[in-house]
Amino acid sequence: MSKLEELIQKLCTKGVVYKRLGETCKIETGKLNANSAVNGGEYAFFTTAKEVSRIDTYRWDTEALLIAGNANVGDVKHYVGKFEAYQRTYVLTEFDKNINVRFLYYSLCNNLKTYLSMNKNEAAMTYIVLGTLENFMIPVPPIEVQHEIVRILDNFTELTAELTAELTTELTARKKQYEFYRDELLVSDNSNKTIKLSDLFDIRNGYTPSKDNPEFWDNGTIPWFRLEDINDNGRILYDSYQHISDKALKRNGLFKDNSIIISTSATIGEYALIKVPFLCNQRFACLTIKDEYKNNFSIEFLYHYCPLLSQYCKNHLNKGNFASVDMTKFGDFLFPILDLNEQQRIVDILDKFDAYCNDLSIGLPAEIAARQKQYEYYRDKLLTFKEL
Repeated sequence: MSKLEELIQKLCTKGVVYKRLGETCKIETGKLNANSAVNGGEYAFFTTAKEVSRIDTYRWDTEALLIAGNANVGDVKHYVGKFEAYQRTYVLTEFDKNINVRFLYYSLCNNLKTYLSMNKNEAAMTYIVLGTLENFMIPVPPIEVQHEIVRILDNFTELTAELTAELTTELTARKKQYEFYRDELLVSDNSNKTIKLSDLFDIRNGYTPSKDNPEFWDNGTIPWFRLEDINDNGRILYDSYQHISDKALKRNGLFKDNSIIISTSATIGEYALIKVPFLCNQRFACLTIKDEYKNNFSIEFLYHYCPLLSQYCKNHLNKGNFASVDMTKFGDFLFPILDLNEQQRIVDILDKFDAYCNDLSIGLPAEIAARQKQYEYYRDKLLTFKEL
């Protein structure tokens, strides 16, 4: 029998008390806006981003838990020291003496996001309402049990982090190998004949239907792509997070399936191949092969050429404070003219490399994901108690 099992059998065989989060600590928010961050600041500045910013002033000097109130809603961080916080970051301090702060951290990481998603009437996963957060129920086993669970999970977290770091290093090496072979295949002697992007593609800009008109969004079935879809789901996409209705369509209708989108403003050069009829927001230009070239080019080959187009976009920006691509130069980008059989040969090679590096169902990313799931499963087991 493990030490934890002995403690549970001795101290809480009948279950444990559950308390509202608001009963176990003080909950408040920061007062600053996100633009308060400064490069090279002396103190930690917690916003709702995953990364911690820096700042030159501090409001707290203590042990705290920080919860993202919007953006990455429900993300939790544990920190000890001097820090500041964004106005939509919840700051938890002054913990009950019967609470191990690290145990509370693990409890929040384990169940808070699920709790928020089940309470959408109060917190619609765009911003956490204070009352909703205060009412989150946490188990409070005897402090000895909490300490032992924290010891186990800290060790397991460290081991998981080490394994993930090793796998990530391997994945980075594989991606560099992929990029080398990709460039060797795409930039070669057989690509002397070229065609301009503006000659090869019909180019259309995305747009955002008015949020003030519910008819454009209610019961929508048409995929409407944003950068978040690429960030979360990869570069070959069949569906989007958000959908619009046919009442939001302009005269030219939907963008065609098997089109490429590439971001030409704000975050430059992000791209994806869209496999269904769709629309996208105004950050993207949509590239659809012109009818006269459909039998001469493989869209999958052109998709694999997009990393080079992405870099070209970053090198040809308009002057000004807002990042945007010079669209005249954009149309001048050159694609190679290759025999269809040669295009397919290159696609077959690069697809295998790409899948090994990026497909979450196989290869190294799958192993990294499996390690994380294993950790989350074990954490859930340790933090699940029968309620008294």
